[in-house]
Amino acid sequence: MPDRAAPPLADRLNGLLFFPVTPFRPDGSLDLDALRTHVRTGVEGGAGAVFAACGTGEYHALDLDEYEAVVAAAVETAAGRVPVVAGVGHGTALAKQFAQRAGRAGADGLLVLPPYLVTADQDGLLRHFAALAASTDLDLIVYQRDNAVLTPASVVRLSQLKQVIGIKDGCGDLDLMQRIISAMRTEAPGRRFLYFNGLPTAELTGPAYRGIGVTLYSSAVYCFAPDIALAFHRALLSGDDAVVNALLDGFYRPLVELRNQGRGYAVSLVKAGVRLEGLEVGGVRPPLSEPAPRHIKELAELIARGRALLADRAAEK
Repeated sequence: MPDRAAPPLADRLNGLLFFPVTPFRPDGSLDLDALRTHVRTGVEGGAGAVFAACGTGEYHALDLDEYEAVVAAAVETAAGRVPVVAGVGHGTALAKQFAQRAGRAGADGLLVLPPYLVTADQDGLLRHFAALAASTDLDLIVYQRDNAVLTPASVVRLSQLKQVIGIKDGCGDLDLMQRIISAMRTEAPGRRFLYFNGLPTAELTGPAYRGIGVTLYSSAVYCFAPDIALAFHRALLSGDDAVVNALLDGFYRPLVELRNQGRGYAVSLVKAGVRLEGLEVGGVRPPLSEPAPRHIKELAELIARGRALLADRAAEK
């Protein structure tokens, strides 16, 4: 169970949000020792929170016992230094089981992924989130994307559930996000609510989201190049657009173009990056596939280019 003596989760979510990969051994089983190393390195490197067993962590490929083990290992390794949020998805009945396992493992909150397969109307989505909230005492962040996109009116209704502390946007529709933020200001005044940029390689759209007041985001790059991710994060928040633009043009845009070369690369290419940096985390589980060797080579070259850009900026100061 989460430490109720600790400050509320909404007060603890700041800085760069770390979404670790889930390591597997050559035989396909969990490698919890590698996971602990991965999480420990991320926390000690300056991550603001750990989001375990989420999209980058191949939540979809874990059974209940594996999921609980992953979350428990992240909680144990974080040791209260930063909050640990666990992913939850599937349909309502199974999502509640995962939520209960996350609570038992000591998670501080849940990132609620879209329900499996079906396309529901707004009322159905709200009923799903309400049922999940009623099944746990953990705080919830709702991840809107794909088949779970909410209207401003629905977000206002969602915010009436006290356990729902924010919404993570994976759509990239800034018009919709601006209307959601505006609706919350006018129709739920005084209600503290967090907003997250949840697009793959969120740094690419960081300046646009910053323009509407959204500065929290998940960084997949932090998994394999934390120095680049932290430098970009500092520059984005401080308004150092020279560094932001240099990294966008020379690293992040090419990275997104590389990511778009293969299906599932938002996960498998990240995992390849972690291996390139010296931590053996294994491959991805089906139905995902490994990146092509030429794309892994391009990723290595991109990481080197990003670090060279940082060195050039430092030399200019």
